Amino acid sequence: MSTSSVSKGCFVFKPSAKKKKKTTLTLEDHFMRGCEDAENSEIRFRLCHDLWDKIKTDTEALQDELNRNILDSLLDFTRKCSSTRRHSDWASQMRASEIPTAALVLGVNVPDHDMTFQSLSDLLQQSVTPHVASVQAKECGALKHLMKRVLERLMDTVVDDEEEEEAEQTRAQLNTSVHCSLSTLCAWYNTNTKKSDTGTPGKKRSSAVRDDPLQPPVVIIFKDLEAFNPKVLQDFILICSRYIERLPLMFIFGIATSPSTIQHMLPHSVTSLLCIELFQSLSCTQHLATVIDKLILAPQFPFKLNGKVLQVLISIFLYHDFSVRNFIKGIQLALLEHFHSQPLSVLCCKKKAALLNVMQLGHQDLERVRQLQSFKRYAEKQEAQEQVHLLTDDPHLKEVCQKLIKDLRKYHKNYYPTLRCLHTLTSSLPRYPLGKQIRELHLICLEKNIWENEDYQSAMKLLKMLAKDQLIALLQRCEETLQSVKSKKMKSARVQLGDTLARFKQLDTGAAESPPSVEDSITSPVKNLQKKTDLFQLQKTLLEMNESRRSKKLSPFEVLRNEALQFIDGLVKSHLSPPESQTLNEVCYYTSSATVRRHLNATPRTSIQAALNSPIYYLQNERLKTEDGVISNAAPDICIVYKLHLECGRLINLYDWLEAYATVVSAAEGNEPDSDDFGKVDDVKHARFIRAVSELEFLGFIKSTKQKTDHVARLSWGGC
Repeated sequence: MSTSSVSKGCFVFKPSAKKKKKTTLTLEDHFMRGCEDAENSEIRFRLCHDLWDKIKTDTEALQDELNRNILDSLLDFTRKCSSTRRHSDWASQMRASEIPTAALVLGVNVPDHDMTFQSLSDLLQQSVTPHVASVQAKECGALKHLMKRVLERLMDTVVDDEEEEEAEQTRAQLNTSVHCSLSTLCAWYNTNTKKSDTGTPGKKRSSAVRDDPLQPPVVIIFKDLEAFNPKVLQDFILICSRYIERLPLMFIFGIATSPSTIQHMLPHSVTSLLCIELFQSLSCTQHLATVIDKLILAPQFPFKLNGKVLQVLISIFLYHDFSVRNFIKGIQLALLEHFHSQPLSVLCCKKKAALLNVMQLGHQDLERVRQLQSFKRYAEKQEAQEQVHLLTDDPHLKEVCQKLIKDLRKYHKNYYPTLRCLHTLTSSLPRYPLGKQIRELHLICLEKNIWENEDYQSAMKLLKMLAKDQLIALLQRCEETLQSVKSKKMKSARVQLGDTLARFKQLDTGAAESPPSVEDSITSPVKNLQKKTDLFQLQKTLLEMNESRRSKKLSPFEVLRNEALQFIDGLVKSHLSPPESQTLNEVCYYTSSATVRRHLNATPRTSIQAALNSPIYYLQNERLKTEDGVISNAAPDICIVYKLHLECGRLINLYDWLEAYATVVSAAEGNEPDSDDFGKVDDVKHARFIRAVSELEFLGFIKSTKQKTDHVARLSWGGC
């Protein structure tokens, strides 16, 4: 397919008829690649996909519900401002030059803001106005860029600048772009509103926007106000204030830190042009608590996280980004890893499907069941004959697995209501011995038997010190928690708790009719003390007082209180054992916290050192394969320089470093070691070396030092 011609020309080569079709890998193909036990990988992929769709749908509905109040308030604000403009009381409500502005404080969880602004933009376009534009600071570095983005998103057309010659040529050729100015936006807005305005014959149309009842507002959303250039923002607001009579503008500021940011960024002369109203969204910690309550602490989702994995996800949330969206992505990663790496995850589904899948297990899958730690503990507790059947009889093992799956489902149905009851009782105690949030209590229960914890014992002692009305109120909340539970044991517990509350009420009614207590009728030994007594008589009297206190009878309230707390303690010991004590818990619980931490909480320094130390894993070049500690002369310059600097001390001589580099590179070029050019530093090698050293300095491995002019200081130690 080569051509030769004296004159220049264009040659067309038609593709051959036998063109190879490119094979595109589906999500299922990616899932099955490297998947252990490929026989049931299709079923596991389908279960994983369906479960994630269910989780995603529920979390989106939950987030919409949590943001509903703030979004409804913003919609009411835009409607109110639009309605005020249309009536004659506009001048009395605000000055004509003021722009209605909503300051929306969303918090520092910046990754979640996009979802909130997308929902807000959709709701505004559906119910208030079709003219909504969202801008970000990264695309609005200058005033002309900000103006251009606003006009393009409102007018849905190409907007050009006078300074851009290419755009001028495009406008001259296509005649489809418009000039970048608010005058153009006003003309476009008036044209659009005239199309939708039917009007009445004989009635003059006023030039003022506020007299027209059919003109929707123009809403501009600044997603990240703190990141905008204050000068650009000031100029844009000043320009918009000049057009407020002709254009019904409205601003929404997305604020991550504090409302005072507006005063810090804008001078008083600019903020006086804004009519600002503050809106506060739900805090990200409250949002996370709701997501955990509805998503993690819910028996309807068969997939579970063990304590270490959940602690990793919560730690990343609390100490890194405060992003609920990233927290949910972490759950998605754990879900995918569980179904990809655990062949028995085919049983991690609804009860009926799990029982059917148990009967479809092959011999290899049943051997995996026998190798589970929880099943080994279960088998060791059985009789000798039963152990033989479990280890040799596959049909019998399937029947036992069905029973164990049912028991695991019952465990989860009883675990979460009991957990909520215990949290209700202990979340308001002084110093919060079992945590203020239910996730803290859940993490304690996942680790070990909570009744063996010292904090649990102190919490029970504090409950005994509560006043009667406080204890009754907490028990009533526990009863309400158990009302919607369908488990038989929880229904029985609710009935017993209701009887206890009824007995508490009977104490109140019978308190007035009760006879005087025995304590009041007994004369205190202190009153019997003689005015003049010796040491022996005093000691005897004090011993009598101590014995009377020990033999003091409990009041009816104290007896009933102890019974109620003993009932709660028995409920805890029956249903709050850790999941690891349950047989076949490996089917539903994902336990690899190291995998989650490695994927979500990356360590850039370790990754960079691994790439510089072993570039073969990244470049996939067999020539780079060497023994440990040996430098490959075919490696990139920065890898060679990095390996050489590992052999130096705290201060590195640049000249010696350069000579060592030139020696390695000369071997890569194929020069003989005995030749005169071997290891010689030329201009090309010198330039390559300087570039590699500069890259190492940029990555933070070395720095210049004033101790010696021709040396650099090493900042890192060790290899990978």
